[in-house]
Amino acid sequence: MKEKAYGTFCKFREDLRKKIENWQSESDLMKELVSLQKEAARKDGVPDYELEHPLVYNRALDEIGPEDEIKLIVIGDNPGKDEQRDRNQRYLVGQAGKIAEGFFRRNGGLGIDFRKNAVILNKTPLHTAKTKELNYLLKNGSAAVKEMIESSQKWMAEKTAELHIALNEEDECGLWLVGYSELKGKGLFLDYKKSLCRAYEGSEVFDRVFVFQHFSMNRFSIDLAEYAEKHQENSLEQNIRELGAKHKSEILETEAV
Repeated sequence: MKEKAYGTFCKFREDLRKKIENWQSESDLMKELVSLQKEAARKDGVPDYELEHPLVYNRALDEIGPEDEIKLIVIGDNPGKDEQRDRNQRYLVGQAGKIAEGFFRRNGGLGIDFRKNAVILNKTPLHTAKTKELNYLLKNGSAAVKEMIESSQKWMAEKTAELHIALNEEDECGLWLVGYSELKGKGLFLDYKKSLCRAYEGSEVFDRVFVFQHFSMNRFSIDLAEYAEKHQENSLEQNIRELGAKHKSEILETEAV
């Protein structure tokens, strides 16, 4: 990264770290979260697991240095069981992450190493074993829990858009929203969607935002393969951009500016 871009990234990283630390310092809130997260997993039939981090900072961000070239920001949903383990504390390290790694490894022509050239973030740093369990927290949690879920989405959306816009001042960097089911209708991540779109108001960088199905269960690759089958005249990169723009129009259109 160039000096200015790296400085912007470092500020984003430090702001994110401090924001999560501030939430973690609220002991009563953390106790309630852990209790709700365990209850939600149990009611959802998730096998018992050790809940180590109710909120997860992505430690992979600390490994990004000025010599690294960031070509892509990837936005998942929220940290799952693997991501919250103490030995990990990283995003997209479970099966979905392995699928993503494999996709970019097989398609080296895209010039992206998933673990070196991508900043991986989430719509909220709040852990649940399955994303849908956030609904349980919203329905059964205190006003403080609900406020944190909403404010964390808004904060992540705004700061991520700021980072994306700044990175594009000197180099081209795309942003992929992967996993869009909860961005539709009355989904869990409407606050994220609205805040993200508002943050790009008046910026041409919004053209470099794309929306895709999630990597989990190979949905991203299946969706892309089906699109490519209908557009065999296109290159892989063209199909990715067109498919991402298509889903963006379908999912973000009502909030786009």
